[in-house]
Amino acid sequence: MINPIQYISINPEIRFGKPCIINTRITVLDILQWLASGMSQEEILTDFPI
Repeated sequence: MINPIQYISINPEIRFGKPCIINTRITVLDILQWLASGMSQEEILTDFPI
């Protein structure tokens, strides 16, 4: 089972301390908003490859 916590970091100097994907400035909230707006996982990964 995948543990999502291993992919999230919180750094007060990046995006005001919001939880972000490790080594990016993409917040967890950004991803949730994209999914809520109808973007698929594949579209997100294509637009923002890690």
